[in-house]
Amino acid sequence: QVQLVESGGGLVQAGGSLRLSCAASGLTFSSYVMGWFRQNPGKEREFVAAISWSGSSTLYADSVKGRFTISRDNAKNTVYLQMITLKPEDTADYYCAATRLLRRDRLYDYWGRGTQVTVSS
Repeated sequence: QVQLVESGGGLVQAGGSLRLSCAASGLTFSSYVMGWFRQNPGKEREFVAAISWSGSSTLYADSVKGRFTISRDNAKNTVYLQMITLKPEDTADYYCAATRLLRRDRLYDYWGRGTQVTVSS
């Protein structure tokens, strides 16, 4: 059974930083592309970032480029999202996901349950 468990969310002031983690189990982690998405109530889930199985390639949404960094530790079966210079519009539930191809769409195979990030102004 595949499980993706996010952690590290919370309340932070605008301009602050947070690091999200996603621990994976039940899959060969090093064979999967990992992605981060976010969603607010009533809105579509949107792509944030993705990283290839080796970590050599990454994709970012334009809205987070230069502020967010995705990374992974295959020895720990964990993917991270370092977020700096946070803005109120970054407030959302953040989800990690796993798939076989590096992609921006929502066609990921496995999803976590999410962690909430709130950025106050």
